[in-house]
Amino acid sequence: MQALHWDGHALRYEPRYSTPRPPIAGGGSPTLGAPGGRPPTSATSTVLVKVHLAGICSTDLQILKGYMNFTGVPGHEFVGSVAEGPQEWLGKRVVGEINFGCGACDDCGRDLARHCANRRVMGIVNADGAFAEYVAVPVANLHAVAGTISDEEAVFTEPLAAAFEILTQIHVDHGHEVLVLGDGKLGNLCAQVLALTGARVTALGKHSDKLELIKKAGVRAVALHDWQPRPFDVVVEATGSASGLELALSAVRPRGTLVLKSTIAGNHQVSLAPIVINEINVIGSRCGPFADALNALAAKRVAVSPLVEAIYPLQDGITAVARATRAGAMKILLRP
Repeated sequence: MQALHWDGHALRYEPRYSTPRPPIAGGGSPTLGAPGGRPPTSATSTVLVKVHLAGICSTDLQILKGYMNFTGVPGHEFVGSVAEGPQEWLGKRVVGEINFGCGACDDCGRDLARHCANRRVMGIVNADGAFAEYVAVPVANLHAVAGTISDEEAVFTEPLAAAFEILTQIHVDHGHEVLVLGDGKLGNLCAQVLALTGARVTALGKHSDKLELIKKAGVRAVALHDWQPRPFDVVVEATGSASGLELALSAVRPRGTLVLKSTIAGNHQVSLAPIVINEINVIGSRCGPFADALNALAAKRVAVSPLVEAIYPLQDGITAVARATRAGAMKILLRP
């Protein structure tokens, strides 16, 4: 199969990628694909998904800077159709959760496979990802996609679920003042999801075109150069930059809540004294509920299609990644 491969130093297009590492539910060794062919799957533990579209996200770009020391096929945002696996899934259009737990530890037993110490994470930790013609996914991680959701919408399921995760971690309602730092893809999605609660949401960013997209979604948006600081009950840091944390800390009112969404390859250098002095609650927030995201997409309660900037064929993936790294870039998609 064709794939983009990261060897820890360079990203290359491989027209005959021969050693994918499909996840095996319940542990076990990866199964290797036949040279130039499709990776086999276990009919009871995994399915083989033909990728329709894959999205390039900020985490993928951080991986190419050394985040998680990953090597293999990157990519974890995708929509596709089941090519091999159990009969009841064959041909179905699907998205898939990205954490592959061992299925045997205490965390997996508590429905916390995303925190399993032995987990693999699609395109991030010891599992090949979706920048490929095919990706192997545990059956338990699959979600069927309704016919009313286009591929261009469905590919946003994973990051939209990450935005909905905030609502599973903290209570937000119409009485709260909420600030979202960052006007990129994730910041946009977080702002839209938080606005569904009736809270007074403000998005703060640097790019006028991105802020206009947020405004069109019905959320107040302010440019950083026009910003007049004031305290908020909840601040969501989704800038994707190390400098965002310091600004976020300065914007949380005493005993307010700071939600951290950015994953960055590197170390933060910021004083944590304000957390103690102002008794700030700090929440790390990562993956989220796919069902909530798919329901919102089906009901058209969030607008994701305007975030798509361009779609590239997989063989032009190097060019696509370069475009995604440009300042101000919106969502770049790959079509195998």
